[in-house]
Amino acid sequence: MIKAIIFDFDGVIVDSNHVKTDAFVKLFRGYPASIRELVRKYHLQNGGMSRFDKFRHIYADFIKEPLPKEKFDELCGDFNRLVMDGVIKAPFFDGVIDFLERNRDAYAMYIVSGTPDFEIKEIVRRRGLDKYFIDVYGSPRSKKELIEILLAEHGHRKEEAVFVGDSINDYEGAVGSGVGFIAKIDDNLGVEQFPGVDLKISIKGMAELGRHLDGLGE
Repeated sequence: MIKAIIFDFDGVIVDSNHVKTDAFVKLFRGYPASIRELVRKYHLQNGGMSRFDKFRHIYADFIKEPLPKEKFDELCGDFNRLVMDGVIKAPFFDGVIDFLERNRDAYAMYIVSGTPDFEIKEIVRRRGLDKYFIDVYGSPRSKKELIEILLAEHGHRKEEAVFVGDSINDYEGAVGSGVGFIAKIDDNLGVEQFPGVDLKISIKGMAELGRHLDGLGE
């Protein structure tokens, strides 16, 4: 029986993936269109990955230049300024608040995000969501590490927890930590979210989530 639900944030709780996609493209506007398109696709295909790892990958594999610490820090600061207000203002997906309100006493609920820890905690607080979530975890640790830390800190067994995410990184984090996984599908994203994965459970909206929880993990 499921006792704990772990949610990714962007693309699951709020419709904010486009905010971060636009920010990534804007940060690399001085590069050719081919590079910007690689950046855009890589971000979309790895929605659950931290921006820190994305910047390192972009420089190593696309730009093929070293990434000095000064430039890395500049990118992180610029990205934060570009996305913070946008994510705070982004709309909730249909059914999210209703689900959280109806289930706040039925399940222990948490956020595990690829957004930096200090930032996702501030976003959750400013959006008035902290009343629903027992704890909030963010990068630079991987999703797998964060889920394992969450389980240990709050005394949950892995078979009693499920992670709801919208990217291959979310799936890998759930599988790696041994918790169940529910895929949030976005038909408008423009990329394959879970390439090569045989998903057991997928949903397109939060209204569907409740229908899958009762039998999961039994």
